[in-house]
Amino acid sequence: MTTLTVPPKTTSPPARPRASRGGGGKWKRRIPLLPALVFTIVVTQLPFVATLVISTFQWNILKPGDRHFVGLDNFSFVFTDERLRTAVLNTIVLTASVVIISVLLGLGLAMLLDRRFIGRGLARTMLIAPFLVMPVAAALLWKHALYNPDYGLLNGTLNAVYRLFGADNGPTVDWVSSHPMPAVVVSLVWQWTPFMMLILLAGLQAQPADVLEAARMDGASALQTFRHITLPHLRQYIELGILLGTIYIVQTFDAVYTITQGGPGSQTTNLPYEIYLTMFRKYEYGQAAAAGVVVVLGSIVIATFALRTIASLFREEVSR
Repeated sequence: MTTLTVPPKTTSPPARPRASRGGGGKWKRRIPLLPALVFTIVVTQLPFVATLVISTFQWNILKPGDRHFVGLDNFSFVFTDERLRTAVLNTIVLTASVVIISVLLGLGLAMLLDRRFIGRGLARTMLIAPFLVMPVAAALLWKHALYNPDYGLLNGTLNAVYRLFGADNGPTVDWVSSHPMPAVVVSLVWQWTPFMMLILLAGLQAQPADVLEAARMDGASALQTFRHITLPHLRQYIELGILLGTIYIVQTFDAVYTITQGGPGSQTTNLPYEIYLTMFRKYEYGQAAAAGVVVVLGSIVIATFALRTIASLFREEVSR
């Protein structure tokens, strides 16, 4: 009888843990990003630090020997000066008006473009076009081609309507002088409505189709579907549009400078234009720098909320 001998079971030595990468590996992966980081610091952070330093000095270029350190006095001037308070109020009115009207118009246009119809691609391209126009070019277009009292399109249309009803030419309206703030608001609404429309259109096209189909099967009307399903779904997209629009429109300088130059009587002077006047008309570098720092800090606060909204949108998309 043959006996089989089983070879002893060899146990392999336990696997040695892989050496974890130290800090050197992380820095090797980050080295390609170093030029972009240095460029960002040089372009954005160093000028801001220089502005902070200048804001602590009483510095008028017309009095070169009278520059001295004043601490936070320039910031106290920013919050107490009457012209700057007027500029802050004008900035709030201008920003709120443009953002609210642009969001409402953008929502209406987005809902129209969300439907299928012949020529939808062409209509979408034409509606986006105003956002692609340079801000200075758009302001010049509105000032000369539309608002001009002698040859502008608005007065020409009014005169044509008057003649259509058998009357003489209508009254010549100087739109910029008579209605300065609405003139700036309308030009900015024309330019920023496509931006809001694109954001809200993306939100509309991200709606779950099965939820809308279930609402139709349950007999919900279009108004009920919009109120109870579409509008809650668009809430974060509307918030994103409002926050991003506010960040950009608070910094509006081109339209104010080109169309009204802050007038008449400082009715349209916003913070960026007032900073320009303080810097290049009054030559008060310290006061202008302090006002600029206040605007930047306010924009950072708004941008923080915008980034949180964007992050919440990304988390929602990943969880689907």
